[in-house]
Amino acid sequence: MPHPEDGLTTALLQALSGEVPPPFAVRRYHPLPQVGAGERGFTVDQTNRSIVVGERVVVKWLTPPVPMPHPTPAAFAHLTEVGFADTAPPYAAITRWEGAEELLVALVTGFLPGARDGWEWCVDEAEAGRTAFAADLGRLAADLHLALATFPDPAPEAHPAEGLDTTAAATRAERALAEAMALTGGADGAWLASREDAMRAELAPLAGPVESELIRIHGDLHVGQILQWRDGYAVIDFDGNPTIAEAAPYQPAARDVAQLTTSLEHVAQVAVKRRGTAPADAARWARESRAAMLAAYTTRLSERGRPELLDAALIRPFEVEQECRELIYAARHLPRWRYAPMGVLRTWYPDPEETP
Repeated sequence: MPHPEDGLTTALLQALSGEVPPPFAVRRYHPLPQVGAGERGFTVDQTNRSIVVGERVVVKWLTPPVPMPHPTPAAFAHLTEVGFADTAPPYAAITRWEGAEELLVALVTGFLPGARDGWEWCVDEAEAGRTAFAADLGRLAADLHLALATFPDPAPEAHPAEGLDTTAAATRAERALAEAMALTGGADGAWLASREDAMRAELAPLAGPVESELIRIHGDLHVGQILQWRDGYAVIDFDGNPTIAEAAPYQPAARDVAQLTTSLEHVAQVAVKRRGTAPADAARWARESRAAMLAAYTTRLSERGRPELLDAALIRPFEVEQECRELIYAARHLPRWRYAPMGVLRTWYPDPEETP
């Protein structure tokens, strides 16, 4: 694995100025800028290894390299083609051939000065009770979906106009609920069991006739993928959801929207646990931020003549499914995270005596 002091990343960028020899290959997007000396590690990404070079370029080394096709190079190509600029500028994707198999080795993007991900800046907003950011977030998500909605459909026999396969969607959500309940023990598990019927009822719209248009979604759209930087906000990481192997790339826009809204709820829980924010204040902030984000999102779609991209009836069932998946993730990979989805669910399904 490359380290900042070994110079390998700088050597890679220098090689990109000419023809890259086999077995390597390059997909190029925007022209690579002139990059000065100096490398440093970039520790936000815990799965792979990212290195900043010359404070202008970030090279993300896939560790280990992953088989192609991979969602990010295709997303980079399309977003470049349609002129979507609210992301770190994509410069190149480097692959390596091993026999008949092509592997993605590295992704090269622009460095955004002053960038912080949403688990930092958005928690600051929650702690301070500020919600003005939410309108920017809604417009950013809408612009992203408007761009992704023009993504070429690789499977004409499953055209987006045919709508959502509700049998598969309902089954997937029901399985997530069952798995979350099976993996969540103790007092949390007992509480979750007491809310099973209510949660299952909220999943019900997925079992009915749903004709939402399917688009190429981001697939892992939470506040951690939204950078606040010197010039505004940028969405990053088009790798898809690493915790759901069977996730289809073409889904309703509401799937992304639900993940974004639930991540705002998670931010509120982080503010309670780590910043000492009062639970009532955090819950109010989450409600107001969610409402402002959705209002800006739907307004932007309407302004662009595509209000039908969002089927609002799907947001709540996808939100409930997402919280189940957060519990599954906590049980399998990060037990200390369980407080966040459990905190959200307790605000959604309070005890009768807690209801005003």
